[in-house]
Amino acid sequence: MTTNRNPISILAVILFFVSFPGLVLAQKPPLALDEFFNSVDIRTVKLSPDGSAVVIATERADWKNNRWRDDLWLYRLAGAEGGTLIQLTQSGHDTKPEWSPDGRWIAFLSDRGSPKPEGDDETGGKKPGSVKQVYVISSGGGEAFPATFGEEEVHAFDWWRDSRHIFYATRIPWTKEQQEAYKKEWKDVVQYRESERGDAVRGVDVTYLADQKAAASGAETAAQPALATLPYRVDVLRSSPDGQRLALETIPPSERQDSMEAYNIYLVDLPGGKLSLLSHTQAVYERLSWSPDSRHLFFLVQNGSVEGPYQDVQPRVYSIDTQTGAIERWSSHFDGAITGYAVLPDGSLFAAGRLGTEVAAYTERNVGAEFSRLKGWTGTYERLATAEHSDRVAFVYSTLLKPAEVYVADSPATLSEARAITSFNHLFTERALPEGKPYRWTADDGTQVEGMLIYPPGQFEAKNLPMFTFIHGGPADADGNHFEADWYQWAALAAIQGWLVFEPNYRGSVGYGDKFTLGIIPHLVSRPGKDILEGVDALVKDGIADPARLTIGGYSYGGYMTNWLITQTTRFKAAVTGAGAVEHVANWGNDDVSFDDAYFLGGLPWNAEKNINDETAIWQMNKVRTPTHIVAGGDDIRVYVGEDYLLERALHVLGIPSTLLILPGEGHSLDKNPWHGKIKVREELKWLGKYGGK
Repeated sequence: MTTNRNPISILAVILFFVSFPGLVLAQKPPLALDEFFNSVDIRTVKLSPDGSAVVIATERADWKNNRWRDDLWLYRLAGAEGGTLIQLTQSGHDTKPEWSPDGRWIAFLSDRGSPKPEGDDETGGKKPGSVKQVYVISSGGGEAFPATFGEEEVHAFDWWRDSRHIFYATRIPWTKEQQEAYKKEWKDVVQYRESERGDAVRGVDVTYLADQKAAASGAETAAQPALATLPYRVDVLRSSPDGQRLALETIPPSERQDSMEAYNIYLVDLPGGKLSLLSHTQAVYERLSWSPDSRHLFFLVQNGSVEGPYQDVQPRVYSIDTQTGAIERWSSHFDGAITGYAVLPDGSLFAAGRLGTEVAAYTERNVGAEFSRLKGWTGTYERLATAEHSDRVAFVYSTLLKPAEVYVADSPATLSEARAITSFNHLFTERALPEGKPYRWTADDGTQVEGMLIYPPGQFEAKNLPMFTFIHGGPADADGNHFEADWYQWAALAAIQGWLVFEPNYRGSVGYGDKFTLGIIPHLVSRPGKDILEGVDALVKDGIADPARLTIGGYSYGGYMTNWLITQTTRFKAAVTGAGAVEHVANWGNDDVSFDDAYFLGGLPWNAEKNINDETAIWQMNKVRTPTHIVAGGDDIRVYVGEDYLLERALHVLGIPSTLLILPGEGHSLDKNPWHGKIKVREELKWLGKYGGK
C-alpha cells in the first residue's frame, strides 16, 4: 500500500486545530441528561495493610428500583502496570469497608436484611425494614456473613489488632419488657428529647462466627457484654495499633447540633473497658485516626474551634497526645483549608489542601515542620488512603475535563506517576465536556475575590455569553477545578446547554484564608451578596457575560443567597433555588445545626433581632421581579421545608411566575430516590431556558 504524504498539508491541519482547540472538543458528542446522572460517586478508598490491594465503595443510581446502589469493589495490584478490579459485594446495600489488620478480611456496614425497629427511632417500638449491621467477607472473595445482630443499628465499628474481634457501637438496646412498658405508657407519642438514648460499645468474635458459618444461634454466644456505655452517640470508633485502647468520637444521640456538650473524644482501655474523657472543646471532631505509635490521635475540625470559643474557620487537622491531653495543630502555616488527610506509616501527615480553586496533595513530617506540596497534577485530590505497612498511597483525582477515578502511587514522592485503577466514569471521557478557568475581581472594600468560569464546549473564552451564576452551598466550601456530576453540582449540564456558568467563591468560602472565611459574620447574606453581584458586574464590564441574559441559582446556602439576591436586583431573568431560607428564626428552630446558625448571625434570635431582620429576604420580597423555580425535600430539617413554602406563597401573592416542587421523603441531601435529583435538574434547566432570555 502506498501512502502519499504532503508535509505542507499536514502542517496546515495541525496549525488549524492548535488555533481552534474548541473544534477538537466539538468532535465528541454532547453529554446527555441521562448519561450525566449515570455517573459513579466514589465514596470510600481503603488500602490493605500491606498496600497490595484497594477496597472501594461506590454509589450509583438504581433507576429500576428507585434507590441508590452502594457496592464494594476490590482491586489487587500486580506489578507496575497490572491489576484486577472485581465487584466484591452484590447486594447494593454495602458501605464503609475496613480491612482487618492481617488483610484477610474486610468488614463493612450493610442494611441488606436485618430487622429494623418499628415506630419512630425515638421510641422503643418496631416497624418493618432493615438496619445497618456489620458484615464480614474474605478478601479472597466468597459470601459475606453478618458479624452483628439485633434491632439496633450499628453506628460505628473497627477491628481489634488480633484480626479476630470487631468492636462496635449501637444505641443502648431495650429489653422486651422495656419496649412493652414504653408502648403501654406512650402509645405512638414521641418524647422529643426525653426518649433519647446513648450508645453501648461491644465486641464480637468474628472467627467464631465464621466457624459457625454465621448461624444466628452462634451470634448470641459470640457477642460480649457491653464494654462501655455513653450518654451520646458514637460516630467514629478506632482501635489503637497496639490493641490497648479504643478511641470514640461522640455526637448528640439525636444528631442535632444544638449544643456542643456531646462532641467529645473518649478512650476505652482494653480489655477491662475503663472509660475516660480525653478531650472536650468547642469543636466538632471528625475523621479520628491513630498514629502508628498508639500515643497520638489525629482528627479534623470543620466546625468549631479547639483553641477557644466556637468559630467556623477553615477546616484544620490536629493531633492530641493521649497521655497528656495536649492538642497540636498540623499545617499551622498553611493559609488554605485541609479537606482530607491520612496518616503515613512513619507517623507523618498525607493531606489534601485547598488553595483557591485547586486542591493539591501535601505532606508534613511532624507537627510544626514544613507543610510541603507534593509534585503532582493540577486539579482536585480527595479520599486519601495510606497503608499501615507500605509507602503506597491511593486517592481519588479529577479535573473539569477528567472524571473522578481512583489512583494508586508507590509513595507520596511519586504522586505524579500514579496510575488510575478504575474507569467507573469512562463514558465522560468520550463526551464533549466544558472547559473552565479561574476568574478574579475586586470587591468594594478592596478584597480580592475569585470564582470559576465554565464555558460551553467549543466556546472557551468566548465573549458576550448568556450566564448562569451558580452559587455553592456551605457556606464553608468552594468551587474549583474538579469533576462535577450530580443533582447538586450540575454546572457541566448548564454549560452544555449553552450557558457560561459563573461559580463565585464569595466571602465565607474556604481556600482563601481564615479572615476571608470569617468575613461572612454576622452579615450572612448581605456581604457575600455584594461579592457575587460585583463579580457579575465585572464579567459584564469585561464583555464576557451578556447583561440581557443573566440567570442565578443555588441549593442550600446557595439557595439562601439566591433568595436574597433576587430581592436586591432585578437584573436576573430567571432564578432556580432549592432548600434556601428566607428568614432565620423558624429556620433556626427547626435546623439540626442550629448552633451554627446562631453563630453566623451573631447570636440567638432574641439577642440578634436587628441583624437577623436586616439579613432576612422575606421583608424585602416585594422587590422581586425574577421568575423563580423552587425545589425542596419534603422532610428537610437542615433548611426547614417551611422556608420553601413561605417563599412560594410570597411570590404567588406578588404575581411573580414561580413553581414549587416537593420531593417526597427526602431530607436535605436528596439521598432517597435518584429520580428526585434527576427531575430536579431537568426542571431547573427548563426554567432557565424558558425565562433566561437565551
